[in-house]
Amino acid sequence: MKTLPQRMTAEMIGTAWLVLGGCGSAVLAASFPSVGIGLLGVSLAFGLTVLTMAFAIGHISGCHLNPAVSIGLCVGGRFPAKDVVPYIVAQVIGGLAGATALYFIARGAATFHLADGFASNGYAEHSPGGYSMSAAIITEVVMSFMFLFIIMGATSVSAPAGLAPIAIGLGLTLIHLISIPVTNTSVNPARSTGVAIIEGGWALQQLWLFWAAPVIGAIGGSVVYRLLDPASSKNA
Repeated sequence: MKTLPQRMTAEMIGTAWLVLGGCGSAVLAASFPSVGIGLLGVSLAFGLTVLTMAFAIGHISGCHLNPAVSIGLCVGGRFPAKDVVPYIVAQVIGGLAGATALYFIARGAATFHLADGFASNGYAEHSPGGYSMSAAIITEVVMSFMFLFIIMGATSVSAPAGLAPIAIGLGLTLIHLISIPVTNTSVNPARSTGVAIIEGGWALQQLWLFWAAPVIGAIGGSVVYRLLDPASSKNA
């Protein structure tokens, strides 16, 4: 068993990588002239950050990289309550570190403007597709529900051994493919917080939704999975 500082450090590094890789693909590469990776590329980038970190630090910290995941796994009987707050602190710090690194890279281009949003999550006029606040809430709750449902199932003792990172990474990719047009996809309060702090304006004002909805959805997903597979809680 790794010490709490070791696990927190792993969570910080992993969350920084998620923000730098996922949000970085959106800010730096999504619409790059001629070879822009687009929505599909950004979705895949987010999935790959989780996939790579799951193999790199899964054995150290469990590779949560997300406050909603830590809370959901706690409710699902997979994670001790005493470690939830330290994990969340580490994840938020890591998210901010990744966003800060991305900012200093992005500002090296004359075409960069922080006012463009910096891959922040938003609704209404700040939704990529102009979706309402209610649509954003439903989207984030449902997507977070499914993310925790996938995580709980993929990491169950009954699931095929060693394949959880693939299922979880592809699950996050699919979630982004569905929901980028609605909210720019959060399902992760640490990811939302890091870039919102750098953006500093409307993203901070709308940040409440990207804490509340993912946490509610994650709790729902873990509770439902636990009802379907009560023995899964013994993995804690």
